This record gives sequence, C-alpha cells and structure tokens, in this order.
Amino acid sequence: MKVLALDTSNRPLSAAVLDDNQLLAMTTTNIRKNHSIQLLPIVETLLKQTGLEAEDLQRIVVAQGPGSYTGLRIATTTAKTLAYTLNVDLVGVSSLKTLAANVNDEGRIIVPLFDARRDNVFAGIYQRTATEMKTIMADRHISIKHLIANLLEMQVPVWFIGQDVSIYEETLKLQLTDNFHRVSRAQDLPDAYVLGQLGLNEKPVEHPFNFVPKYLRLTEAEVEWKKKHPHEDTKPYVEKI
Repeated sequence: MKVLALDTSNRPLSAAVLDDNQLLAMTTTNIRKNHSIQLLPIVETLLKQTGLEAEDLQRIVVAQGPGSYTGLRIATTTAKTLAYTLNVDLVGVSSLKTLAANVNDEGRIIVPLFDARRDNVFAGIYQRTATEMKTIMADRHISIKHLIANLLEMQVPVWFIGQDVSIYEETLKLQLTDNFHRVSRAQDLPDAYVLGQLGLNEKPVEHPFNFVPKYLRLTEAEVEWKKKHPHEDTKPYVEKI
C-alpha cells in the first residue's frame, strides 16, 4: 500500500511516503515557517523522489491533533482534499500517540506532551508493548498539576517526550523525583514514517468531508461565542464549522 503521511500539528513539519512498512522518502523541518506554504511543495518533492504520481497513493494518514489550531487545519485540509480528489482512504492518528511511538523500549510508560499555555498541556499516557502503543490515559487538555497528580498515583517510572517538556521539566522533576525520565531530545520531533506505520492498520473515515481535527479544547472565538450564548450548546456549532 502506497501511503502519504502528514504532520503539521505543531511547529515541526513532517511528511513521508511509505510502501506498506517500508519508508520511501521523508522530510522533517523544525523551523518557524508557514506550513501552508511549505507542505504541498514538500509533498510534490517526495513524490518525485520516489518516482510516484499522486494517483499511485492508496491512503493518506494525517496527525489529527491535538496541537496548534492553524497547524492542524493545514494538514487535515490537505489530507481531506487529496483523499477526496484521489478517492483513497483517509486515516487520522493522534499527534500525541505518534510522538509516543518514537519510543521503542517495551514496557515503558510514556507521556507525550504539548504546551497549551497557562499551566495547561495536551497530554496522554501510553505504554509500549510488544505489539502496540497501549493507551493508559486518553489524550486530553489538562492542567500540569492534575497530570502530575495522575502520574503520582501510578507510582511508576515515566518517560516524557516532546519539545515542550522543557517548559515544565523543573516542576516535573520536583514532583515525580526519581520517577521522572526524559527521552533523548532526538526523539522529540514528530516522525511521519512512524505516523504512516500507525495509520496502516487504522480504519479509514467513511467520508473525507466528515473528518475534523481533534483540538481537545475550544478555540478563542468559540470561547467568546460561548460567553455571549451561555445557555446554548457549543457542539453543533463546532461540528458545523
């Protein structure tokens, strides 16, 4: 199966072309440039490098969140458009799970983390097994205080991954003491090859137009709308947009 995998959920951008589990080509950047300008030229270059045409693709896999609002929309819009126009499968994979899957050490408890500001984070808790990334705590928008409380209850060594771990590292070390561990900084960037592998066995969405990013929190505009309409349900509004 020829797969295109895309991740622009945060500052890094990673795109890869796979043939089943074999990596054919990949590009990863970690610079402050506009993903909306970079992404399609990178995809075009990857296809040229592999000798493939867009019509050869059979599945599009995209990191669907959480992460940056703008970043998520860029990759998901691109993925939806390609999947629809090429009439191929579209699969979404958690951005946090993709990052956690960079860790190959079996049995480890892994916490991928993105900063969500104001002492809040996007985080999940995963465990690497022989066959999968097992979800211990589903991805969520959570205060760093409550995340630490959950981890203290587990009383096990924990490996943190992600560039934003450095923001909270001092607090995490202080609270978790010897149970705090940090993976190699080389593993902190999303890997579209890993993303593509995760998406190989996932069930595709029924229709690309129904696919939406998983923001895990309201946008600023939605928060303001909710303040002005306190007795109205936000969910249908978000789904409609």
